[in-house]
Amino acid sequence: MQDLRKEIEKRRTFAIISHPDAGKTTLTEKLLLYGGAIRMAGSVKSRKSKNYALSDWMEIEKQRGISVTSSVMQFNYDGYCINILDTPGHQDFSEDTYRTLMAADSAVMVVDAAKGVENQTRKLFNVCSLRNIPIFTIINKMDREAKDPFDLMEDIENELGIKTYPMNWPIGSGKDFKGVYDRKEKSIQVFSTGNHGQSTVNSVTGSVDDQVFVDLIGESYHDQLKEEIELLDMAGDEFDLKEVSQGKLSPVFFASALTNFGVEPFLKSFLNLTSPPLPRHTIEDEEIEVFSPNFSAFVFKIQANMNPHHRDRIAFIRITSGKFTKGMEVFHMQGNTKLKLAQPQQFLAQDREVVEEAYAGDIIGVFDPGIYAIGDTLTDPDHKFKFEGIPSFAPEHFARVRPFDTIKRKQFVKGITQLAQEGAIQVYKELHIGMEEIIVGVV
Repeated sequence: MQDLRKEIEKRRTFAIISHPDAGKTTLTEKLLLYGGAIRMAGSVKSRKSKNYALSDWMEIEKQRGISVTSSVMQFNYDGYCINILDTPGHQDFSEDTYRTLMAADSAVMVVDAAKGVENQTRKLFNVCSLRNIPIFTIINKMDREAKDPFDLMEDIENELGIKTYPMNWPIGSGKDFKGVYDRKEKSIQVFSTGNHGQSTVNSVTGSVDDQVFVDLIGESYHDQLKEEIELLDMAGDEFDLKEVSQGKLSPVFFASALTNFGVEPFLKSFLNLTSPPLPRHTIEDEEIEVFSPNFSAFVFKIQANMNPHHRDRIAFIRITSGKFTKGMEVFHMQGNTKLKLAQPQQFLAQDREVVEEAYAGDIIGVFDPGIYAIGDTLTDPDHKFKFEGIPSFAPEHFARVRPFDTIKRKQFVKGITQLAQEGAIQVYKELHIGMEEIIVGVV
């Protein structure tokens, strides 16, 4: 029991949310780089060189340079086991993102320093706030021209209705970006342009009053920094960890993910401030304790054709309590049947490996022969219950669809049914009109 608790307490499961092109996928790769999951970060934008981002692995993602499906990635860092859910930013794929946020215990919101809060960020934030999960903010691209940091803070607070607390403070921006001031350590980290593919960052850290730093950043920037820090300390919100855990206050970090600047300090601070996996509630409003020895999980995503050679179909499940072991028998509540979960897998984008064991907070994939649906509950056969369902959203766009070749209608209907099971579309039919026309709706 002690070993179970120790393993679960190491887990951190979070989603990364943002408007398109705010730098979410770049940040994801840098986190994987620090965790040793990859050796070299690929340039997310260098599509001509075919050096695609690891979390953008489907063909459409490679072509367009965006995250379309929610990628699942696990790595270890500094004694923690981290599960990252890299969610789509583009609004076409929003419902998949909403479901993914149901599997996360906290969220990291990436904001473009030049643009502030944008439309898709606002939508995704609203889903996070409904669940009251902690939301950490990274204001990215400080090495490019950016808005005034006070304006960015005000933008987040006014647009999203959440209090903010800057954990560090930028010194300049764009070509004049000098570094950041760490408010807790009361020290300066000086920015130095480095290789974006490396995990080490060329920077110097030391006391704000050290003459070396006055010389490095310039006297005018140093004087401005001291004035701004004094203003923050006097007029800014107090840091309150309880409010952070309730999603009422967002710790803010200024960084440049492309150059790695500020990424590792953020990661260390984030891991210290977040909690292990959170308990979930059943439909009877019973709280399921994560440290319970009894296994439980729910399906939050179904993905077909992850391996195009085998046309496979994977159900992603979030473990909510206890320990999972390969080949264990579980009870599928919606199917009212016992199942043996053979060949469970963990992922790094499309790469996978068979996993022998996993714990509450982890995300694993299991082969789906067509029996699972999003929101399904899996439990220990001797301890049965159903978790609260995952909400679906009213479609915003509708279309009638039909096969070009009516001879292949059977395969067409099967494909439509599979897309509906994956949650990509919602299917409607007009009855009593001869051969049924299929109407699909998407969020």
